[in-house]
Amino acid sequence: MARPDKAAAVAELVDSFQESTGAVLTEYRGLTVKQLQDLRRALGENANYAVVKNTLTQIAAKEAGVDGVDDLLLGPTAIAFINGDVVEAAKGLRDFAKAHPALVIKGGFLEGNVLDAKEIARLADLESREVLLAKMAGAMLASLSQAVYLLNAPLQQTARLAAALQEKAEQDPSILAGGAGAPAAVTEEPATEEPATDEPATEEPAAEESAPEEPAVEADTAEATPEA
Repeated sequence: MARPDKAAAVAELVDSFQESTGAVLTEYRGLTVKQLQDLRRALGENANYAVVKNTLTQIAAKEAGVDGVDDLLLGPTAIAFINGDVVEAAKGLRDFAKAHPALVIKGGFLEGNVLDAKEIARLADLESREVLLAKMAGAMLASLSQAVYLLNAPLQQTARLAAALQEKAEQDPSILAGGAGAPAAVTEEPATEEPATDEPATEEPAAEESAPEEPAVEADTAEATPEA
């Protein structure tokens, strides 16, 4: 490769290192051209899969400030520069490697940290970003529903008490006049009984006073007759 071509290739790799979220380094020896094309289609927008030269990649990694990838640059190397969901890209590479054992995942880096093959496999076992966001949204909705229930519970209880009070007031209007209906009924009962007991007491003396008046009239008549 001519020097200008090498410089252009290094510059392109530097951009890929700097602009990507992470990268997974693989050994592709034994894969056909068609299988490599199938892998690129499987990764889609999540990653850009490119065959690289180890020496140029070492230079580009140093210029991009990525350390620790030299040990991974052994044998034929192709790098999946991840532009989308890191977990989805790792899943795609893992699934393709299961179907095509010629693809070997050597390791990679993510957010400045170098990852070995086992760490890439654990990354592939994680749930995707969409699933995690859906679960987070579900948890937030559940928390909001619970909070709304706790806020509305006292209002519902107050509404039930008000409805019960209204129903009771319709049956016993004294509740609204002087508080609870039962105490008002107790105080009114002695007031109605006292007039009932007083009426006979006033009538009996009236009968006694009229009884002596009849002899008094007869006595006056007897005395007046002799005078005549």
